[in-house]
Order: sequence, then C-alpha cells, then structure tokens
Amino acid sequence: MEKKIRQMVDPKGFAVTAEQMDKVIQRISSQNLSEDLNQLPLTNKSGWRVAIAPHDDYTYVGDLYSRALKGVTAHTLILFGVAHTSNAKKLNLANQLIFDSYPKWQAPYGDVAVSCLREDIINGLPEAVYQVHDEMHGLEHSVEAVIPFIQHYNRNIEIVSILFPFMSYEKMEELTQPLAEAIAKAVRKKNWIWGKDYAFVISTDAVHYGDEGWGGSNFALYGVDQEGYRLAVEHESKIINECLKGDIEPEKIKAFTKHILQEKDYREYKWTWCGRYSVPCGLLTSFYLQKILETKPLSGEVLGYGTSIDGRKHIEVEDLGMGTTAPANSHHWVGYVAIGYE
Repeated sequence: MEKKIRQMVDPKGFAVTAEQMDKVIQRISSQNLSEDLNQLPLTNKSGWRVAIAPHDDYTYVGDLYSRALKGVTAHTLILFGVAHTSNAKKLNLANQLIFDSYPKWQAPYGDVAVSCLREDIINGLPEAVYQVHDEMHGLEHSVEAVIPFIQHYNRNIEIVSILFPFMSYEKMEELTQPLAEAIAKAVRKKNWIWGKDYAFVISTDAVHYGDEGWGGSNFALYGVDQEGYRLAVEHESKIINECLKGDIEPEKIKAFTKHILQEKDYREYKWTWCGRYSVPCGLLTSFYLQKILETKPLSGEVLGYGTSIDGRKHIEVEDLGMGTTAPANSHHWVGYVAIGYE
C-alpha cells in the first residue's frame, strides 16, 4: 500500500497554492517592509549552512521569512521543527528525536520529496534516541511553514523533518551528538558539501507575549502597555545578541536555554519561545557536525527582528483565501527573528 502524502494542516496562515505563494512574495517585495521595520540592509549572501526562520502567519511575519530563507540554496534541507506543547503532551512525547515516514510533503509548487538522507540518518542512530511518529508530524505546523518559501526559491528541494519535544539541556547534548555523527556519516558517503548540497533550517517563533489568548496563561512579564512592549523587545534583543548571534558555542546555547526554560522544570517556560528545544538542538547539532567535519566554525548574522504589532503594514492575504490564526494586539503578540549562519 502506498504511503500517504503529508498534507498541510494550516491552509489559512500559510500558502497552499503556487498562485498564493507567488502573490505573497510579490507583496513582500512591493511593500518594502525592511524600511517599515528599520531593519538591517538586506544581504545578498547565500549558501547559509544553518538558518533560523519564523513559522507564524505569513501576513504577520512578512519579509523575515525571505530574509532567513532566500539565502538557503542547498537542495537538501534538514528541518529542525517544534513539537508544540499541546501536541507533545497529548502524544506523550519527550526526550527523543521525532522523525516521520512520509514519502512526500504537500507544498505549493508540487509535492516535496523526502530525501533518502532520512533513512541514512535513522540507520546511523541508536534506537533509544529516536522514534518515527507520523501523527506528530501530521499535526505540527512549524515545518510546513518554511517549505513554501524555500520551494519558491528552489523547486528541486528535498527535506528531512525532525521534531524536538520536551527535553533538558543535558538530554539535548545526549541526543544531538549521535545525530551529528549520523548526519556526518551520511553526507560523507555522498561527498556532499554543507551549504552547497545540504543545509539546516531551524523553525521557531520568538516570544509569545501578552495576557490574553494563551490558554489562560499570562505571558506579559513587563505588562501590556507601550513601556511593557519596549522592555519585552529589549529582553528579546539581549537573548538574540548574547546567545544566537556570532559563533555557535555550547556555552551560548546553554545560556539560551537558561533564558527560555524554567530551571526547576524544563517543561515550563521562563520566556515563551516555542523553539525552546528546536533552537538549542539545531545549534548543538550544527556545532558537533562542524567539529566532526572539521569545517570552519559557524557564525550567525542577525538578518532582522520584528513582531506582529511592530507597526509594519501586514501583508494583504484575505483576497488570496488566506488569513490569520491568532490576533495581533498589545495583549497578544509574537516576535520573529531571522538569522543566517555561514
């Protein structure tokens, strides 16, 4: 029996058709969002070995998707996705790498094939460190968000998707070392070059902030007035600049987890980034892989930061049959960062 294609679960926030995706890209370009955001100048760099990209509604995130993903030019992408809390709890997933077994994923320009690299990686891992769980991948939107943008720039991509549920920093180190070793063995066999033939994309939104619409939780550490917003964005900047910018180092990655995870319970947020596990696991895997392959150290460049209420004009998508999956106001907003590592 032929395996089912992995279908998109969020056809509202993300593009499903080529026409939608083409229009989104056109509107991002025409609105010149970088000026609205007072962003850093757009870079023409390409061949990122690792990129960090958002996964929220396209209308809110705008050009930060393009900033992160336009420079990802490899044909095979290992995608480090979020196992969002509600789904991971429901399916009782923790302390393992979560793969899928789908042969293809639905995408705007035609179904995207899953690379044979997935089986090579899995076969190189100890059985205890991973499981194959199609239901989790079928529920999770964090990977599918980035695929249309990457596919827009390169129609011939193949992917490997890995999700990261609850785990401590110590468990992250324990899992990412064999993962890096398995990837190294697989790409060496193919004589692939990191950044040219394969790359990593880490999916995460930044802070989820506010006192409404978060399942009864209050994530407004600094309050919800204008000053609270300013302080929250300052807090974000500190985390990004101290932990994610520049050289990838375990000490900085561990510091990131200390900013994001509660010390007494790693399952609980200290600062609400949904990529609390995908970001450190993606960066640790990158660090260990760089050491194994003996390539030049990875260094991250912040390509832009924004929020769903930062004053940018949101991308018009309603006429395309798209929309929003959550509100954007002072009581409920999300941050986004784009980073490229070369």
